[in-house]
Amino acid sequence: MEKPISFDKILILDFGSQYTQLIARRVRECQIYSEIHPYDISVEKVRSLSPRGIILSGGPASVYEKDAPRCHPALLRMGIPLLGICYGMQLIAQLLGGEVAHSEKREYGKAKLTVDRSGTLFKGLGGKGDPLTVWMSHGDHVKTLPPGFHSIAHSKNTPFAAIEESHQRIYGLQFHPEVVHTQRGLDLIRNFLFHICRCSHRWTLRSFLEQVSHDLKQKIQEGKVICALSGGVDSTVVALLLHRVVGDRLRCIFVNNGLLRKEEASQVVNLFRHHFKIPLTYVDAEHSFLQRLKGVVDPEDKRKKIGKEFISVFEKEAQKIGGVKYLAQGTLYPDVIESVSSKGPSATIKSHHNVGGLPEKMKLKLVEPLRELFKDEVRQLGKVLGLPDSIIKRQPFPGPGLAIRIIGEVNRERLEILRNADEIVMEEMTRGHFLTRVWQSFAVLLPVKTVGVMGDERTYENVIALRVVESQDGMTADWVRLPYKILEHLSNRIINEVRGVNRVVYDISSKPPSTIEWE
Repeated sequence: MEKPISFDKILILDFGSQYTQLIARRVRECQIYSEIHPYDISVEKVRSLSPRGIILSGGPASVYEKDAPRCHPALLRMGIPLLGICYGMQLIAQLLGGEVAHSEKREYGKAKLTVDRSGTLFKGLGGKGDPLTVWMSHGDHVKTLPPGFHSIAHSKNTPFAAIEESHQRIYGLQFHPEVVHTQRGLDLIRNFLFHICRCSHRWTLRSFLEQVSHDLKQKIQEGKVICALSGGVDSTVVALLLHRVVGDRLRCIFVNNGLLRKEEASQVVNLFRHHFKIPLTYVDAEHSFLQRLKGVVDPEDKRKKIGKEFISVFEKEAQKIGGVKYLAQGTLYPDVIESVSSKGPSATIKSHHNVGGLPEKMKLKLVEPLRELFKDEVRQLGKVLGLPDSIIKRQPFPGPGLAIRIIGEVNRERLEILRNADEIVMEEMTRGHFLTRVWQSFAVLLPVKTVGVMGDERTYENVIALRVVESQDGMTADWVRLPYKILEHLSNRIINEVRGVNRVVYDISSKPPSTIEWE
């Protein structure tokens, strides 16, 4: 396979912001390829990558702290266009001779931005003095501008909310253009990409497919690969992608860990064996997984034990096949950013069984072709590969399965209660034409019991929480305002049809501060 045609590239240096991957996503939405690298990337590495521009992310640190993350100052003198966001802007100001100070009045949330000089960065975003709503998140501010810089926008509490040095093509924004709360933020990013960096060679998911196929062939060569299959869109896309690259040297392994939804195991087996006609090994490992989870209540312990058991099963199956060197997984960007800080000093939120839950020493080498993609990008890639809508539009389902939707210990009795409640959620969301209109809808079994009355008798039974959210990429989410009629049907059916439940509650928290899953 020949190396695909090159395309323009933007480097994003990660200083620890939870929005770093969102910046990469926005750049890709503009059909320009982006890569995230650690903040301390070397000048030589940058030169070898030949980027059209560099974006410095935000971050939780203050630039004047002793151990604050800093990029190499020479990056600012390479003649490559630069855009600093929040911490990135403050770092540019400090490195080039400006002054950064702690703000007496911090800005968090929406703010009104007044554009003083539209110039190139704000081209087409409104004339001088026109207000824009932007998203602020900072406790420091640029107090004194570096030599040659001008202020091009301000807010009520931030006199230097956007700055520029147009001759060197260096720009800074105190707000976050990458979040949806910033009015016309994507247009601002487009201005940086096309008018300042002069990007022209577009990147699409078809070009990504060419690139990742080339990379996989180079990495795997003549080796054999097993693919950890769940039946969801992520692992299905990985399987089709690998089958396209390595053919019959791919063997998909579907492990029934006992933590799946009702009838899910048979559906996955039929899909791959009869529809896709890709070799599939089915492993019933319910007993071993439940044994590992016996007495475990901490969610991190659950994820890690499930991850270790998965690897144990895969390695045993790989030995049976013989000659297997690689394990393929459907790991995505949100999995990585919430599990580990892979590129910069970002905070860890939770481990995912296929990222933070893997053992340090593993006999198989990992292949994660979707690691740099968001969920919506994976769905688009699925379309390119010819996946049917029934798979592409499936709601995300966590790798650890129902184990993290059971708060507390996992056992067969509690799994049966949750499976039955979950089936009703799926049926009612489908009947109400909401299943494909929301990001996720599911039931959670709580570790509390409440008093109820059923058939004139006192009951003391379990509580089911309903979680329905809308989102674009899983990084942020809001709870769905379901019609009362659907909520009523859900509650009545679960209480009447699921033995062991006498109360249903609805989760109305957003992400952040909550996560989508309860564990």
